Amino acid sequence: MATIQYPESADLRSLLRFAPEDGHIWLGEHRMLLLHVGAMSELRKELIASVGQQQARRILTRMGFASGMRDAELARKARPACDPADAFVVGPQLHMLEGCAQVEPVRLEFDAQGNPFYGEFLWHDAWEAEAHVQAFGEVDHPVCWMMIGYASGYTSAFMGRFILFKEVECAAAGHEHCRIVGKPAEAWPDADELRPYFEADSIVGRLLELRDEIEAMRHTIACPRKTPDLIGSSTSFLHAYDLVSRAASTNVSVLLLGETGVGKERFARTLHEMSTRKDTAFVAVNCAALPGELIESELFGVERGAFTGAHASRAGKFERAHGGTLFLDEVGELPLPAQAKLLRVLQEGEIERLGDERTRKVNVRLVAATNVDLQQAVNAGTFRRDLFYRLNVYPVTIPPLRERTGDIPALVDAMVRRFETLHGKRIAGVSDKAMHALKLHPWPGNVRELENVLERGAILAPHNGLIEVEHLFIGARAEPCQEHALSARGELEAAQRPQQDLVAAVLESGVSLEAFEQHLLQRAVDQANGNLAAAARRLGMTRPQLNYRIKKQAG
Repeated sequence: MATIQYPESADLRSLLRFAPEDGHIWLGEHRMLLLHVGAMSELRKELIASVGQQQARRILTRMGFASGMRDAELARKARPACDPADAFVVGPQLHMLEGCAQVEPVRLEFDAQGNPFYGEFLWHDAWEAEAHVQAFGEVDHPVCWMMIGYASGYTSAFMGRFILFKEVECAAAGHEHCRIVGKPAEAWPDADELRPYFEADSIVGRLLELRDEIEAMRHTIACPRKTPDLIGSSTSFLHAYDLVSRAASTNVSVLLLGETGVGKERFARTLHEMSTRKDTAFVAVNCAALPGELIESELFGVERGAFTGAHASRAGKFERAHGGTLFLDEVGELPLPAQAKLLRVLQEGEIERLGDERTRKVNVRLVAATNVDLQQAVNAGTFRRDLFYRLNVYPVTIPPLRERTGDIPALVDAMVRRFETLHGKRIAGVSDKAMHALKLHPWPGNVRELENVLERGAILAPHNGLIEVEHLFIGARAEPCQEHALSARGELEAAQRPQQDLVAAVLESGVSLEAFEQHLLQRAVDQANGNLAAAARRLGMTRPQLNYRIKKQAG
């Protein structure tokens, strides 16, 4: 048995940071909420009244369990090299720091290598017991359901096995304080009776499943062939998807516009899958990746002897896509001779192989894509005007990721699950702070860049752990807002040292304030690729404020 004395908690208090300008509170990588106990008391009361005591207990226990598991992740990082007992009591210390109760250790026996666990603690002034008594009066049973869930979740995650805590004394039942005891679930004779409180509710869970099924049916009716490769619910994304779905039942040539990495090929594949050509070939060609002298032979085919090295006749991409869809990515990179032949295919529906005098009929749905301004290319003489008009019959603009940041969580979840399978590694998800950083990033490479960043994160994250900021961005930048941390005395202090170093460097450089502001504004706009809203977010101001400063500098 170990005599437990809590280590100094300054290391834990330093994890708690306030970012009032952003409306965020951080505990390490996790976003927190500062809630009134009275509000949580009302929640408990409403739950008990609406779904009954047993269902309310299950919901609150599961909430606490999830919270405890999150704090166990912090424990491993806060004291990685400490004595196992000092590392374990991060949980009770965080429970106190979070305002739940004063936690007094009574007995703690465990071996981090997996030997049986026994823990006994007292809770003084437990908020949950006080809230229950205030709402319902004194009762004859323990009521600290969320807190018991926390203790069980924290210890289970820390030990790597299910540790079940029971409240053997409760202040709400007339005891002087609450007493909890934790042991492996199999060591409790009534474990089978208690397990359901830590598992998904059969009634509520089934209702949620039915709701999801109904929503899925509605979604299927509205979007009968939406493919899993396309993920998003933002207005701009849904507008692009709607345009593609409307074109699917026709044979119109579609021009996909958008920045590099927005997912033009995935939209093209979706168009193909939604069309009547879905059972035929989908052929994709990156025009920018083909040498200029080979483009025509690749697209239209070649006859034997047409040029040196043409030892056999070969069909081109148009013939291979006959009856299906041909996707020409980076169509703006086609040389002018190939553009002329492409125009003929679109007008006449026939191709002519290099070195052949015969024409061949082809039935191909053309989908072209580009990230360049074709109108500017026409004006510059590098793109045929008649071909531009032919391709521009049905343009679809795919929005950049920075304009649909609300879609990032769903994209992240799908990508992380895919990388789990690809790399054979279990990932718990993405930390709150990492998700916040993902939403703030301007994403010049769009969805492709997000995919690459998340794959790196999945590789660097610990097994069964969370992907954090340092796993995503090498040399991750600090938050643009000012954060405040708790000092060793529990007082708030500004975490301003990086800002102070920057101020000192600017003063020593001799640069004027006006010149520094001008350079800062321009750099932010450049890094956001001209997107003023994104630049304003990076500078911690609104877009109108940024506009005003830019105009002031220009004037």
